[in-house]
Amino acid sequence: MAEAGTGFLEQLKCCIVWSWTYLWTLWFFIMLFLVYILRVPLKINDNLTTVSMFLNTLTPKFYVALTGTSSLISGLILIFEWWYFRKYGTSFIEQVSVSHLRPLLGGVDNSAPSAASAAGGDADSNRQSVSECKVWRNPLNLFRGAEYNRYTWVTGREPLTYYDMNLSAQDHQTFFTCDTDHLRPADAIMQKAWRERNPQARISAAHEALELNECATAYILLAEEEATTIVEAEKLFKQALKAGEGCYRRSQQLQHHGAQYEAQHRRDTNVLVYIKRRLAMCARKLGRTREAVKMMRDLMKEFPLLSMFNIHENLLEALLELQAYADVQAVLAKYDDISLPKSATICYTAALLKARAVSDKFSPEAASRRGLSTAEMNAVEAIHRAVEFNPHVPKYLLEMKSLILPPEHILKRGDSEAIAYAFFHLQHWKRVEGALNLLHCTWEGTFRMIPYPLEKGHLFYPYPICTETADRELLPSFHEVSVYPKKELPFFILFTAGLCSFTAMLALLTHQFPELMGVFAKAFLSTLFAPLNFVMEKVESILPSSLWHQLTRI
Repeated sequence: MAEAGTGFLEQLKCCIVWSWTYLWTLWFFIMLFLVYILRVPLKINDNLTTVSMFLNTLTPKFYVALTGTSSLISGLILIFEWWYFRKYGTSFIEQVSVSHLRPLLGGVDNSAPSAASAAGGDADSNRQSVSECKVWRNPLNLFRGAEYNRYTWVTGREPLTYYDMNLSAQDHQTFFTCDTDHLRPADAIMQKAWRERNPQARISAAHEALELNECATAYILLAEEEATTIVEAEKLFKQALKAGEGCYRRSQQLQHHGAQYEAQHRRDTNVLVYIKRRLAMCARKLGRTREAVKMMRDLMKEFPLLSMFNIHENLLEALLELQAYADVQAVLAKYDDISLPKSATICYTAALLKARAVSDKFSPEAASRRGLSTAEMNAVEAIHRAVEFNPHVPKYLLEMKSLILPPEHILKRGDSEAIAYAFFHLQHWKRVEGALNLLHCTWEGTFRMIPYPLEKGHLFYPYPICTETADRELLPSFHEVSVYPKKELPFFILFTAGLCSFTAMLALLTHQFPELMGVFAKAFLSTLFAPLNFVMEKVESILPSSLWHQLTRI
């Protein structure tokens, strides 16, 4: 019985929502008819006459003040809407309307759970969209003490956001700590140090840990944050390597004795891989590129399963510096696979190699006359593929946007990844003759193949809509975040801009020409109400004037 009552209430609610959605026009005309019928007892004509007399007694100064105030209010709304749009990428009025007013008007579909099975076909694409919105550690991230802090000392601006540094702190706690750290005093101190927000407190804790024992993670922290040059960082990382290798050998022998030993061995493995990778990056930054390449290759052979560090991207950049394009192609053949996650480094490096074969002789005028050759077509398709994956990169490679220091974390297909890629690879594109010219002539053609990138992609999944929000958290406030696809101005910004301009013009004209504007206003209102007066005259001719009295008698 209760279920029948609940079903009846649900049907009644649906009927009410349907009537409000489709029958509001009928209700509107019924209300107009009732107002017309009740015009005599409500004294509508007398009230309109009184209002008209009051408006006729007002001076032009009142209308100037009215239109000026309207212009001021709409201008303030315009300024707020524009600020909110630039900061959050959406209209405040539209967001409030969708979030609060739409549910009140029956815009929420309560039958969504029952339709979940119908959306099963979109499950894979939704999961892919969520995975593409994941924030990744930047494989080419800079050193805080030797690079990021030096930028702050020179410019006075912070290149890293709090959100980015907080993600790094979480990474350090994940990779460099384990449950058995409390058993070793030095590791216990470092476990607290990685959670510390104050850089000086972290550095002091690292020195305290080194006084107790040769702690590899303490050397890592000092190399990352206290060292002011790459040379100093490399020395500290070499000391960390010595301590890390000892811990790794000891935990390797005990890893099968229990879950705690296995967790400790996993931690020591992460520490050792991190140290060797950073040492290779130090060698690359100090100009010893061949040594860096050898260290990276050895590291990838020794730990082939640790793909989370994306060491192959460091290797690709170093090989491009050596102009070892055959070795670059060999690395791409291994990692540019359909089953592996893509990155801007992989897609744009593949495009660079194909562009290198034709870019030195490419001419847009000659190509338009004779058409593209097979090699040129392959190069253009590779560029289109790369641009579809990350459409923000070409503006940085073509120097249409200024570069900043890359963040410690990136969002794949986002502006943060584009900055990280272009920061290190712009020099490699410049080194290949004509590559940037080919990119300049062809990259915008990608957008003709994907007119609705948020709904359907060509070679990849649709472009995720979460990139702008995540990039605004990862990138500093002084950087203008690149947005794709380009957002049009919301309707309410255009509406308030037009309203502000129109009312300001009316205020100015009323102040300068009060009599002329009064004549114009009367003529405009008479023209506006002429159809209504015509309809009322027709209704008067059809309905008798004593209809109300006849209805009261009934």
